Amino acid sequence: MLKVEHLFKSYKTGRITYEVLKDVCFEVKEGEFAAVMGASGSGKTTMLNCISCFHPYDKGEITLNGICLSRLSEEEIAKVRNEQLGFVFQDFMLLDGLTVFENVCVPKVIRGEDYKLMEKKAGKLLRLFGIEHIADKYPAEISGGQKQRVAVARSLMNDPLAILADEPTGNLDSRSSEAVIQAFIEAKKTLGATTLMVTHDTFSASYCDRVIMMKDGKVHSELTNNGNRKAFLEDLLDVLRKLNGGENDDAA
Repeated sequence: MLKVEHLFKSYKTGRITYEVLKDVCFEVKEGEFAAVMGASGSGKTTMLNCISCFHPYDKGEITLNGICLSRLSEEEIAKVRNEQLGFVFQDFMLLDGLTVFENVCVPKVIRGEDYKLMEKKAGKLLRLFGIEHIADKYPAEISGGQKQRVAVARSLMNDPLAILADEPTGNLDSRSSEAVIQAFIEAKKTLGATTLMVTHDTFSASYCDRVIMMKDGKVHSELTNNGNRKAFLEDLLDVLRKLNGGENDDAA
């Protein structure tokens, strides 16, 4: 579904070159809920920005459903972002002047689709994530957890091939974080959604099918959830402690 092969990315400041991604390789399978973890500066968000084509990369290939994204024109990339990728951001990125229902509809409005079909799809997603009762409210009138569930619903409006989520629980308390993670799980279970989530939150990552650990711009290891979430959480904490030199600041 989503394949990253030998990805390199660097930044230049004056005469100094900083290598951020160094030969990153991994694959996310169709219907998989995968996470990327690692210390700050390990390259997680840069890698996600490269996948979404928001940042160019030095070399390597990123393919989505067999299509190499680096070979697409700007117009084609814009179409991929709107129709084949869904995005969920840490800061929600909802439009304050639109209601919850209208925010969810935005991707289909951009495509100019029929309102009745749009209304039906939005209603289905609002019910799926338990937020149909706030459909007429504005972002300022709802909680952070509700805002993020709205963002998840919006990301699914065009039936994307994959959802890219950047720290989706980063601004939420533990209860709201769990509700958002359950939304991703429900999207996988009910809609077959494929999600790649960058996170610092070990608890949230423990609900994923697989976690890709990054260190110093490289894939350090991958851990697979065999169905026992508590055991998987302990495995994640153990690897993070080793990556952080014996201490884990991300366990909360």
